[in-house]
Amino acid sequence: MRADAARNLDAVLQTGARLLARDPGTSIAAIAAAAGVDRRTVYRRFQTREALMAAVHAAKLDACEKVVAEARLTEAPVTIALHRYAEGMIAVSRQWPVDIRQAQGKAAADRLRQLLDQLDAFTARAVREGVIRPGLPDRWARTLLTHLTNIASHEMPELTTAQGADLVTRTLLNGLGPA
Repeated sequence: MRADAARNLDAVLQTGARLLARDPGTSIAAIAAAAGVDRRTVYRRFQTREALMAAVHAAKLDACEKVVAEARLTEAPVTIALHRYAEGMIAVSRQWPVDIRQAQGKAAADRLRQLLDQLDAFTARAVREGVIRPGLPDRWARTLLTHLTNIASHEMPELTTAQGADLVTRTLLNGLGPA
């Protein structure tokens, strides 16, 4: 893909993510205008708003998978991996503000399930290593982690990603740490 075509695609996807997160009914013409490209450019690549939304969801899943890999959830010390995950996910959620739980199709659902399974395994590891107290309901820590990350991402835009990750980590560990 040519460099200008790649830039245009990235602009369309990121603009689409931002606008479709606010209003799922946003037209492709409005997304093209906001991205600074001709609507024919968008239609050549995406025939429908749903196709564009699928590409946005795929881009966000790609970014989420990269964050999980870079956080090293299985081998880095738990608190370091947790902070890396939170900081990376805050950045991803701000860049791609769409809700990937709304992604359509089996492939997207499988990718999301794999990400959640990795987080569940990570929080189970945190329990085994004494960082999170045992006896909490299944998925409680993972669900709280994803909600805290979303709060830092979208409800507290004044925080840097590092500040948000600090708050997410401290809140999770102080609220769920050993009794």
